[in-house]
Formats: sequence, structure tokens, C-alpha cells
Amino acid sequence: MKFYYVYILHNIDKKFIYAGYSEDVKKRFETHNKGEVASTKAYLPLKLIHYEAYNNMKDAKRREEYFKTTKGKTMLKLMLKEYFSEI
Repeated sequence: MKFYYVYILHNIDKKFIYAGYSEDVKKRFETHNKGEVASTKAYLPLKLIHYEAYNNMKDAKRREEYFKTTKGKTMLKLMLKEYFSEI
């Protein structure tokens, strides 16, 4: 069975949150932290703080787009309330 992942990266010092989508979250995370992704290169190092798996690519992409909105980031901070309260 194939999965599609939505993942959340965070840089504590720069207060940066990034939402992405990938079929291989581990490999994609490594790509980000090597500085090979233009949109996150200035925010290294990044920490993987959350991911979700989906059976359907469209569902995963829809969730990624949601997390990129203000409402989605607010929901994410509520979902990961303990994480964000500890930093």
C-alpha cells in the first residue's frame, strides 16, 4: 500500500513553520536539512514536528494546502499545543 505524507517542519529560533507533501517523508526531510530546498534553505536547521499519512494523493495535497493557511497554522498550534508551549 502506498502512502502520501503531509509533514510539518519547524525552526525554533526563527519561529518558522513549513508544511510540505511527499511520498517519502524521511528522504524529503533530509533534502530540506541539506539546504537543497529553496523555500526552507534560510531556516536551517529544521525539526520534523508532525506528519500525517494518507492513502490518496489529493487528500494529502488538500491537507498540505490547509496547513499553509493562517487558519491551518492556528489549528496546527492547537493540535501541537504541548510542543509549542515547551519551546
